[in-house]
Amino acid sequence: MSSGFVIAPPAVPSLAVAGTSDRFPVRRIYCVGRNYLEHIREMGNDEREPPNFFQKPADALVDSGSTIPYATATKDLQYELELVVALKSGGYNIPASDAPAHIWGYGVGLDMTRRDIRLPGKPWETSKSFDRSCPCGPLSRVAETGHISSGGIRLTVNAEVRQDSDVSLMIWNVPDIIANLSSFFELKAGDIILTGTPHGVGPVNPGDELVGTIDGLESLTIRIGAPAA
Repeated sequence: MSSGFVIAPPAVPSLAVAGTSDRFPVRRIYCVGRNYLEHIREMGNDEREPPNFFQKPADALVDSGSTIPYATATKDLQYELELVVALKSGGYNIPASDAPAHIWGYGVGLDMTRRDIRLPGKPWETSKSFDRSCPCGPLSRVAETGHISSGGIRLTVNAEVRQDSDVSLMIWNVPDIIANLSSFFELKAGDIILTGTPHGVGPVNPGDELVGTIDGLESLTIRIGAPAA
């Protein structure tokens, strides 16, 4: 029987769920830029500007334990470790006070970035939204973790600490992010949000192993492979 599609539909992007074989289906990936003061300073950006939003394609997701090829078209592939928020519901113009009720769970993610092709005033897609640019660890249900507003966030590269901060240092907390983001987009179940990275971003090379941790969540481990063919 025909499915009605002229080609086979692509698989639904998804993330692992901690402690089960279940998967969380992902509709959209939203990202927050410039949400930790020390990161704003290290990048030389204006501290007075609010964080900006951008997106990655859902099929940019990569599970923990994977090896990802060194990205094409760059000589400066960099890591940015972030708290991930997964939504079970959404809407427009969600008040910050109501935002926690829309959260399904939390995880650890990486916003991989082609740093050398992110030019001022230019779109961010080629720098931020490329293939396999969003590794994420297993999601943990909010019923098990509680809502995360503080806790250590740390990244090591080959066992050397590169990022070491605390989620409490975000300029916009998670409810504020959801409230502001929902003024621009209708948020829905299956959306995930990467909430910004602390200071200490830097380059990776083929052969490197990255381990990201946030207190109370499943860790994320990724290896960098040879450049993509």
